[in-house]
Amino acid sequence: MIIIGIDPGVARVGWGIIEESKGTQKSLAYSCITTDKSDPLPDRLLQIHAKLQQLLIRYRPDCVAVEDLFFATNAKTAIAVGQARGVILLACVQAKVPVVSYTPLGVKLAITGSGKAEKQQMQRMVTRILHLTKIPTPDDTADALAIALTHAYSYKMKGKQ
Repeated sequence: MIIIGIDPGVARVGWGIIEESKGTQKSLAYSCITTDKSDPLPDRLLQIHAKLQQLLIRYRPDCVAVEDLFFATNAKTAIAVGQARGVILLACVQAKVPVVSYTPLGVKLAITGSGKAEKQQMQRMVTRILHLTKIPTPDDTADALAIALTHAYSYKMKGKQ
């Protein structure tokens, strides 16, 4: 199964593609879609949509796992990121790829066993699980791989019920 994990944002959208097979996961590709903050928001959203469409065509995933949004303080940021998340969901639906969502707490719990894990602990676990030679950067990319892994683990658990 090919899974794309996505950490939504406007300035950076982390993405990570893994293959899950017989209980093991391997990384196929990962990076970050970046947009220039000097560009108008609609243009940035269009860039995110277009680049995600390219990834969906190239890797033909079985599923896309996207992180749910959680913002406690900055409503302006939350709205912009929510718009980016909407564009991401739209691209997936257009490509007829199923989408699942996971909370940040759920991702931390699945990857480290603790919902209170620090970002560095998450990054080290992603690196270890996927047998990478170094921690993926920027953080958004490591987060996206963690989201993809969370779905791989969740999917396996559902299959065993």
